[in-house]
Amino acid sequence: MMNIMHHALRRLDLNLLPVFDAIYRHRSVRAAAEELAMSTSALSHALSRLRVTLNDPLFYREGHRMCPSVYATQLAPAIATALKSLNQELTPQPAFDAASSSDCFQIAITDFTAFCIFPALMNRLQETAPGLRFELRYLPHSPALTELLAGEIDLALGFSAPDDAVHAELDEIVWFEDEYVVISNSQRTRLTLADYLAASHLVVTPWNEKQGILDLQLERMGHTRQVAIKTPSMLSAPFIIEQSNLLLAIPRFAAGKMKQAAQLAIFDLPFAVPPFEVKIYSHKRSGKRAATDWLKGELQALAEKGV
Repeated sequence: MMNIMHHALRRLDLNLLPVFDAIYRHRSVRAAAEELAMSTSALSHALSRLRVTLNDPLFYREGHRMCPSVYATQLAPAIATALKSLNQELTPQPAFDAASSSDCFQIAITDFTAFCIFPALMNRLQETAPGLRFELRYLPHSPALTELLAGEIDLALGFSAPDDAVHAELDEIVWFEDEYVVISNSQRTRLTLADYLAASHLVVTPWNEKQGILDLQLERMGHTRQVAIKTPSMLSAPFIIEQSNLLLAIPRFAAGKMKQAAQLAIFDLPFAVPPFEVKIYSHKRSGKRAATDWLKGELQALAEKGV
């Protein structure tokens, strides 16, 4: 036999439930009709239909009051709760207003994206959206697909890995492009390809990736580089480079910032690679769609200004 879902609801006009609820609360057809913006005759007709459907008189008139039957008294709490829940869930979401919002954005980051984005972003928002809050999370993989799908985070800010797949569920936009350069201690005066290959290297691997875009390009050229240390964090990198003979290939923007904190030299990368891209990932059916769209617009405005 076919299993018919919600068989009781299928025989009931759900528009009659607010009629029941209003009469139960007011104990009056007239007051219930006024609340529902109905005529008393229309409301009485609706009550008659509900009586037939539920096979119960539901309300008795005693003087000027409508008194509930035993069955109506049993039904009333469940109907009131259901109507309240449906009304809350089905109420259209208010338009996102950044100036008055106190929303908290959960954002997946790397050291680099936090370093590049959040100083300028927080400066921009302190006047236009002072109540917004952010919780930044390091995640062990890119593009945080599982967390985005589960609604655990609102946006992911990361760079493209060589083996990244395209996910139909995600929106992704290129937020920022930069060229790779190489930083070394301040004693180095030149950097040729031979120098680069002869040196040892520090490599930042936020997701513990085995190969980066530079290694793949060197492999295509028939070369490999000597990696002395891998680290998931950029925080210590400039200071390790300053006090060693190691090299670090990094986007030019970050190199310029690091040079302000340590004594470093900056050189052009001595071979060609595609540009470094920072991407913004979001879920196409995010529960905070209006808010995340607004935030992506703010981030893009920063990128256009050169961060």
